[in-house]
Amino acid sequence: MVSRDVLVIGGGVAGIQAALDLGDMGLHVHLVEKKPSIGGRMAQLDKTFPTNDCSICILAPKMAECSRHPNITLHTHSEVKGLTGSAGDFSVKVLKYARFVDEEMCTGCGDCIQKCPIKAPDEFDMELRVRKAIHLYFLQAVPLVVTIDRERCPYITKGKGHCGLCQKICQRGAVNFEQQDQEIALDVGAIVVATGFDPFDPSVVRQYGYGKYRNVITSLEYERLISASGPTGGHLQRLSDKEPAKRLGFIQCVGSRDMKHNRFCSSVCCMHATKEAILANEHHRELHSTIFYTDLRAAGKGFQEYVARAQREYNVTYVRSRVAEITQDENERPIIWYEDTSSGQAGSETVDLAVLAISLVPRRGAKELAALLGVELDEYNFIKTDPFSLTDTTRPGVFACGYCRGPADIPESVAQASGAAARAAEIVMGG
Repeated sequence: MVSRDVLVIGGGVAGIQAALDLGDMGLHVHLVEKKPSIGGRMAQLDKTFPTNDCSICILAPKMAECSRHPNITLHTHSEVKGLTGSAGDFSVKVLKYARFVDEEMCTGCGDCIQKCPIKAPDEFDMELRVRKAIHLYFLQAVPLVVTIDRERCPYITKGKGHCGLCQKICQRGAVNFEQQDQEIALDVGAIVVATGFDPFDPSVVRQYGYGKYRNVITSLEYERLISASGPTGGHLQRLSDKEPAKRLGFIQCVGSRDMKHNRFCSSVCCMHATKEAILANEHHRELHSTIFYTDLRAAGKGFQEYVARAQREYNVTYVRSRVAEITQDENERPIIWYEDTSSGQAGSETVDLAVLAISLVPRRGAKELAALLGVELDEYNFIKTDPFSLTDTTRPGVFACGYCRGPADIPESVAQASGAAARAAEIVMGG
């Protein structure tokens, strides 16, 4: 018998769109997200290109609609651990990790967070600030429920009698240290995979000094710095001395189009850097940015005009170049050494912040998930899909969309999500 339920793996914008489309068709959707909240990488962005619309302003209504939709069941802080069966009749095992907080009782008031004495690096803010052991994943989290970090909480790591202050503070009695991980069995007819990407670790490209020089940062770290909800409240500052940044250098293709690391183009980096340079100038009109690029890839709708506007209105200079290395001066200002590939001349530029446009790679655990689902990966560990349908994987009934199947920007990921949802609906509705 064909199940009319569908499993969506990944709660980023692509997974959310697929779930909403399927739910609106009258099908029941189980949306599984490993993090404590849905939202994915888009929630970490300040704005989106080429319109410069507020990222969370676009995403938050979709997140809220997803949580309220009568046909969508959210399984956050959860992970798929097993799969058997075939198209139309899959049996799935999902491991729901204990939050040590009752989701029905918690209101997200934050009283427990204020009193918690234990601090830890904040993953959502790219570890640019600290959070508490009991925390909200981010301010607009869905569900709006706190989570206790089992690796940081002394009550969990050392046992009863060590702290437990959050349990005493919570007036609703939502904190429950007896909560256990739970295995859930689901029967579904089709599966949509939308697990997104992880940022490449640029510390292995040693000539750029990431991890060595405090004012060399990644593009995702920049997104959190420029965001009003980020660690600096949206003030673009040098990490070394908190002084305002007045000159930026963006180095493209760090880990992308690189024979040593990732040979593929990450697709979004040229426009991502353009957007970040525009935002910087909007914050400080005297600020100047230089983008050191390999080839400018601006093929999307309105992208070329976006680049022209950056040059014309936002004090952005583009230099076709190869960056050899980054050093720093006595004031910890990064010095970018490069060859201008148009003229063949060598040059250097001193900036306040050097921003590395890092490669975006498949999520950690992509190989393990592919093996579990029984689908093939391509040479770069993206999920292999049919070149004509774009969403069909090598296993019938399993579909993929968004960055997990190859580099894509937000609109493209959303369009693929709707396509994957339609294909999944065909399976469960007997098309």
